[in-house]
Amino acid sequence: MNKRPNAFQRFIHRFLMLGPVSAFMARVLHHLDTFVLRLTRGKYTVTQVVGLPIVQLTTTGAKSGKARTLPLVGLADGEKIVLIGSNLGQKHNPSWYYNLKAYPECEVRFGGCADKYIARETEGDEREKYWQMAVSYYKGYGAYKARTAPRRIPVMVLEPRKILS
Repeated sequence: MNKRPNAFQRFIHRFLMLGPVSAFMARVLHHLDTFVLRLTRGKYTVTQVVGLPIVQLTTTGAKSGKARTLPLVGLADGEKIVLIGSNLGQKHNPSWYYNLKAYPECEVRFGGCADKYIARETEGDEREKYWQMAVSYYKGYGAYKARTAPRRIPVMVLEPRKILS
């Protein structure tokens, strides 16, 4: 799942890190990704072109209680999936973060397979480990961190839901 971006993709990353570009992308990227996902029957997104792994996250709306599905960058750590709540450097946390805080059970679709997960926010050394992993894939997270201060960008870990018998 975690394939490192190539030189061309890293070049595109530098463009995407620019404040006006990321502000624009924060408003349109999820719409573009959703459209391309539908068009390609769940196989591709615009974000994949820049070499970042995409998952489809389905959460329960914190306010509405309705299912919400959107494509997000998801980094694998074994069975776990790491999500970075950068919101492309915006001053507020993304809505999916609040959805997961209110309703931690979620579904993730990747590569044609869907599984159930439980979300939790990381802290301390674990957070730092995953933050560094994310920055190694996309340097833009560092720019977003500076731009969003004093907001602390959340780092969420999704762990497979264990079925109890």
